[in-house]
Amino acid sequence: MRKIKLNILGLSYSQTQSGAYALVLSEEDGNRRIPIIIGAVEAQAIAIQLEGLKPPRPLTHDLFLNTALAFHINVVEVFIHKLEEGIFYAELVCQQNGNKITVDSRTSDAVALALRFECPIYTTEDILDKAGIILDFEEEESSGEENPDPEKEMVGPEEDEDSDYSVYSTEELNTMLDKAVSEEDYEKASEIRDEIQRRKRKK
Repeated sequence: MRKIKLNILGLSYSQTQSGAYALVLSEEDGNRRIPIIIGAVEAQAIAIQLEGLKPPRPLTHDLFLNTALAFHINVVEVFIHKLEEGIFYAELVCQQNGNKITVDSRTSDAVALALRFECPIYTTEDILDKAGIILDFEEEESSGEENPDPEKEMVGPEEDEDSDYSVYSTEELNTMLDKAVSEEDYEKASEIRDEIQRRKRKK
């Protein structure tokens, strides 16, 4: 079975489930994307790592990383191997002292751990055929439309509106972000991070 490597494209607010997020994975050597609905806690764990934020105390996935490394266990691969009734199933491929161990995992947790262990994420051609969304940029160009901006596609429905943080300078936002992280207010940190990212996209 040929494995296909996936990259993390980003997170967006779920259009179908209130309070949920869509994790979007993209085929490395193709134009298919897989949207996976995940919870807010898991989205936060992924976003924190993507943004390089350093919590003052380890979060659950950081604790898993530290514990695994203490026992010389390394996660070398995440494999999304099954899609059944709309639910994605993943497994962690681990190594310890030359032995390979496979552990079942929720896909959202597996992706959060893949970021922390800096390991690749794979899936199968069958899953991409079933769940992949094909983006045909050539058709977009031939129809006279501009190429879609991948960053813009990750923007949720509230992104174009002024946020509560729009009145602050970028320097003030960075200071507020550091404070929110130090106080472990990750929901606030995510909102501030979103405002900083919006400004970067507008430049």
